Amino acid sequence: MGNFSARGLSRRWLTPLAAALFTLASHPSLAADEPDAPKDAPRGAAVTVLKAVKSCFSAIVEVSGIVIPREETAVRPERPGLRVAEILAEPGDTVTAGQLLARLSQPEGGLTLVAAPVAGLVSASSAVIGAVASPKGDALFSIIARSEFDLVGLVPVQDIAKLQVNQPARIKIIGAGEVEGKVRRIAPTIEPNSQLGQAAIAVTTNRRLLVNSFGRAQITTGKSCNNVAVPLTAVLYGSAGTVVQVVRRARVETKRVEVGLMSGGQIEIRDGLQEGDVVVARAGALLREGDPVRPVSAEGK
Repeated sequence: MGNFSARGLSRRWLTPLAAALFTLASHPSLAADEPDAPKDAPRGAAVTVLKAVKSCFSAIVEVSGIVIPREETAVRPERPGLRVAEILAEPGDTVTAGQLLARLSQPEGGLTLVAAPVAGLVSASSAVIGAVASPKGDALFSIIARSEFDLVGLVPVQDIAKLQVNQPARIKIIGAGEVEGKVRRIAPTIEPNSQLGQAAIAVTTNRRLLVNSFGRAQITTGKSCNNVAVPLTAVLYGSAGTVVQVVRRARVETKRVEVGLMSGGQIEIRDGLQEGDVVVARAGALLREGDPVRPVSAEGK
């Protein structure tokens, strides 16, 4: 064989060498075997995730009913044969104990004074100038003693056992908004047909309340602060039970859970999750056990 010069060798191999280098640069996986990039690395759909954290939940019993006076006092004259001469109070007035409500004329002349026996709110009056007032007829005035009201409603039998006197309540009353309250009385019996029991919730407010207004009370019967919480959207209910989808090593894992109290769009998980677990914020049937996903933190959105 003849000898090849260096110049000849470079000319002969220049084109194929350049082509090989271009191919390696365009396909790095062909240039080297990279142990840090596993060949089966998942490339799944992006899902929003968040960490399960501990939270406090209040156990709530709801009671719907109407607002009624706690105690109503009827005001009548002590003797018959009197006529209304002057009216000094009207329904809706707030009066003090001993305050004059009316003056009544006597057949023999002179006036009889009618005073409020208790402080409170005048809820009704039948007094008309010149009309006869009697100790046995309609009350001249009705007074809601001390302006105290109760929300009285019916409670299912499974909830009434959870109620206790003095438990706090938040009450929404039509026309008055949201006011404070507390359980004042719980009936000792249940209506046999409906299986409902009566509860009275004392209403605490300076706002004017209308008798027979509809209201709804949320009574706090307990509190739990030992378990983690997730959004309601993270929980799936189905034939397999109640489940939450978590993400571990970029893949979906389905966890059966035991749920508890709910509040403000969150639900208590009593068993099945631990604090710090990465949870799919909006679980769905399209995600299945072992599916690859790309988790995106809800906090970063």
